[in-house]
Amino acid sequence: MILFMKKNKPIYLALLFLISFILVGSIYLYSASSPASNGDREYLITVNKGEGLNIVSQKLAENGIVKSAFYFKLYSRLRGLGAQIKAGDYKLNSSWPPSKILDILTKGDVVNQEREIKIIPGWNLKDIENYLTKNDFISTPDFKQIKEAKVGAWNFSFAKPDFLSDAPAEAGLEGYLFPDTYRIFIGASSEDIVKKLLSNFDKKLTLQMRQDISGQRRSIHEIIIMASIIEKEVNNLQDMKIVSDIFWKRLVNKYPLESCATLAYILGENKKQYSYEDTQVDSPFNTYRHAGLPPGPICNPSLAAIEAAIYPTSTSYHYFLSRPDTGETVFSRTYNEHLINKAKYLR
Repeated sequence: MILFMKKNKPIYLALLFLISFILVGSIYLYSASSPASNGDREYLITVNKGEGLNIVSQKLAENGIVKSAFYFKLYSRLRGLGAQIKAGDYKLNSSWPPSKILDILTKGDVVNQEREIKIIPGWNLKDIENYLTKNDFISTPDFKQIKEAKVGAWNFSFAKPDFLSDAPAEAGLEGYLFPDTYRIFIGASSEDIVKKLLSNFDKKLTLQMRQDISGQRRSIHEIIIMASIIEKEVNNLQDMKIVSDIFWKRLVNKYPLESCATLAYILGENKKQYSYEDTQVDSPFNTYRHAGLPPGPICNPSLAAIEAAIYPTSTSYHYFLSRPDTGETVFSRTYNEHLINKAKYLR
């Protein structure tokens, strides 16, 4: 036998090589193309930093993502990728072949850990809560702390922003959750989201704007209340600045603002024209019955509305209305002119 092997060594080695080649090739092809199951089931797998091929292969097998940890390891090493698996969160499917799974793990095609949220100008706290819960960003109970938050009893884990320093102790966060598009981490809490919105407000309200507010002997809180009303009344910066001038003049002259936006806030309903009974509703936010600014913002205003509140455009107008058909703002200099416009556009 020994003599046969010596005499036929080249043939023996060739045969051994062929068998090895077929064996390795079979394992390679099997591992590369054979999914763990035919079912289309997704799994979220976390590869922690420092976890090597052995641990990762075991995780995949235990979760039914690959048929065999051993073959997956062997396949990974045969491809020379065993040491190139990257840490992160991966969404994998049991119907995928190991070749695809290995490619994803070595390329680092992790699950996107961020989601986009868009807070619309004019939304109030309830609107924001509805949006965040409806789209599964948060749970409803999680937002309770935000709705009940008071400036004078700060109970968040982050420091109270400086721009809230002149707000009354009983003031909430309404008006300060800056409308914008944000990216938040999956699983972020309401507090995490609010911190991001408040931080953005802090950046948008520039030092110059703060100095100009102080120079007008107004508080940031007063400006935000006014901006929130302007936001709900008109929809472009030019008109916002004119309406701002009208409202500030009414305050100086101790006239009620008579803002329909405040009635809509109280009643929870937008109407083309509000009735006399509507204007008599008992609420501190009713600017038909009470002169001066309401006790707080009625929504979270845009930067345009905030700028309009700070920098009004002086005109001779004293009244305005919005056309229901076009949204156009119609301005009047006298009350009689305003009545004519109401009869013309609000019938």
